[in-house]
Amino acid sequence: MNILYLHQYFTTPDQPGGTRSYWNSLELLKHGHKVTVISLGKNNIKKFERKTVDGIDVIYVRVPYSQTMSIASRLKSFLHFMVFSTYLAMKEKNIDFVIATSTPLTIGFPALVLKKIKKIPYLFEVRDLWPEVPIQMGGLNNKTAIKFAKWFERTIYKNASHVIALSPGMEDGVLQENTPKQKVSMIPNMAKIDAFWSREPDYALMKDLNISQDTFKVIYFGALGKANAIEYILESAALLKENKTIEFLFIGSGPGTALIEAYNTKEGYNNVRYLGFFNMEKTSEVVNFCDVSLVTFKNLPILATNSPNKLFDSLSAEKPIIVNSAGWTKDLVENNKCGIFVNPESPQDFADKLTLLSQNQENLKVMGKNSRKLAETVYDKTLLCKQFAEVVNKVKI
Repeated sequence: MNILYLHQYFTTPDQPGGTRSYWNSLELLKHGHKVTVISLGKNNIKKFERKTVDGIDVIYVRVPYSQTMSIASRLKSFLHFMVFSTYLAMKEKNIDFVIATSTPLTIGFPALVLKKIKKIPYLFEVRDLWPEVPIQMGGLNNKTAIKFAKWFERTIYKNASHVIALSPGMEDGVLQENTPKQKVSMIPNMAKIDAFWSREPDYALMKDLNISQDTFKVIYFGALGKANAIEYILESAALLKENKTIEFLFIGSGPGTALIEAYNTKEGYNNVRYLGFFNMEKTSEVVNFCDVSLVTFKNLPILATNSPNKLFDSLSAEKPIIVNSAGWTKDLVENNKCGIFVNPESPQDFADKLTLLSQNQENLKVMGKNSRKLAETVYDKTLLCKQFAEVVNKVKI
């Protein structure tokens, strides 16, 4: 088949960000399909630029976007990409099947247009339950807009040949919109066991980043957005500022960087470091020399359905994981003994449990081994990409 893959944030391993669509595309190529991706190209010289990336045909659309944008500016960016991607999708010839992967929900619009006008079927992948996420986050509060967004969500699910959800909670959310169970699959985010793994620490990089070899290092890597409870981590860090053995490191981008900078301006607060925004290779090296990985979210029910990349990369990296969402990630780390849950409303609980963890190296080692085992046997991208391709191949077109 000639497959059109719609993903606003398509990234490759040499770029910061999630690479799920890249690996899925490579797997689809292995199955004999041709893959054309339409994605955001913020640094394009031209409005539209077409490139071949490891056998994948990628059309980049120049639309300004940043997580630091206001809600209004981000919405404007989403709508611009929706219009341009629809235009490009309509121009593509001989397309047999469409895959649209959120977020935002507007990515479903070009797929819906192709279905209605050209009768081309599509698969919709749910990475976040929009519009419920922006509703609970307070970014979408106009009653008319909410009503329209919910109608649009139901319409996308109804017209899709199949829907893939990235967590059990997301799958439940799709099913609650009267989507037939037989056309919904759950394929979570992927562990990249060849990109994140345990090895000898890169001491030269530690020196370059001015990081001590002697501290107990707690790493947060990924989006530093409003949903990620950066304030909660910093409040916990503040409780431990007198403990000179524990250090908090951050990698990523988003409005949370300003919070970290503000924290570090306070007198006596020197246990938090913002390192920057790195590609996968450098991020992997930093994660490798850390002791514990954090996966945190604001205490909102909808965010407990999240399927964060950093969780699965942490499993691959053989790290114990601290989560603060009382959803499926809590069950995952507790049932598999690869991490702990901390109370999202109590920085003190986080600080206390982290202190205990730092004092029990044997327990940390066991948790790390359990993490890696889970990554290798359940969540490795080799396994899950095959599942994804099998769903695509079985969908009736």
